[in-house]
Amino acid sequence: MKWTTACRALLLAAGLGCGLGAAQAQGDWPTKPVTVVVPSSPGGGTDTYGRLLAQALTEQLKQSFVVDNKPGASGAIGATYAAKAPPDGYTLLVASNSSLGINPALYKTLSYDVFRDFAPVTRGVIAPMVIVANPGANVKTLRELVERGKREPGTLFYGSAGVGSPLYIGVRMIEAATGAQFNHIPYKGVAPAYQDLLGGRVQFMLTDLASVRQYIDAGKLTALAITDKSKLLPNVPTLAEAGVPGIKAFTAFSVMVPAKTPPALVKRIAGEIQKAMQVPANAQKLEQQALVPVVDTPEQFAASLKEEQQSWAGFIRQQNIQPE
Repeated sequence: MKWTTACRALLLAAGLGCGLGAAQAQGDWPTKPVTVVVPSSPGGGTDTYGRLLAQALTEQLKQSFVVDNKPGASGAIGATYAAKAPPDGYTLLVASNSSLGINPALYKTLSYDVFRDFAPVTRGVIAPMVIVANPGANVKTLRELVERGKREPGTLFYGSAGVGSPLYIGVRMIEAATGAQFNHIPYKGVAPAYQDLLGGRVQFMLTDLASVRQYIDAGKLTALAITDKSKLLPNVPTLAEAGVPGIKAFTAFSVMVPAKTPPALVKRIAGEIQKAMQVPANAQKLEQQALVPVVDTPEQFAASLKEEQQSWAGFIRQQNIQPE
């Protein structure tokens, strides 16, 4: 009897010790470098936000946050890699809503499941999307672009990071709303698509403002319309103002961690991200990149992500969009 009581006491003490150890591990996080997986090539909006976030967290937490680009398969390669990482807070996934919102509706089989394999942390940022055209395309307004797409269907080419990107779905929404028809060229990431857009091999793109603002400012691209008003492009009309209302396409860059990451640690990471983005210098960098921070909890982000998936899925089914 005494032996059993002693054993129980030891087991209870061991259990408490383990609990304290886990709590301390979460409280001390991070004690080693953290990998920030970006499932796209360098140069796009996801990469821009991922690097800004990594630098901000490095400065705030005095520990290295290192970006690891893993492009391909509309974000699936990087997402799958992150999903298999240990759920200890040392691997963050910074992904666009292509990976998190569209792919689950577009592909019948994915190598990852958003809600089974990940724990949502925060929406991160939303980036206004802008329609830009190469000056050689001879279109200066969205109305002119749409008229060309109706008068000469399929003669204007546009690029995107693939069928599973909001860049592509957004143009499909414009086609559905106006009756215009354009020709799609998919790329492995947006960086090579921008190269062809600047070179005139594709005539226009719908993309996030953060990635192309420098080209607009330099006169290398013409901004035709934007999804939401931006102080960076005060004279560019919104899609609705340009005659195409009701387009619900947007780009977001969000943060996830592997499933089974302790909820307390998920909350801690979310809090650190919110804190970092409120630092005046970082807030200014976001504004300069046309990135709008979203202040939410992991629970709020999970709910909004589920709603987003349903919205994309409805349009994909309606238009019978199939992966290429």
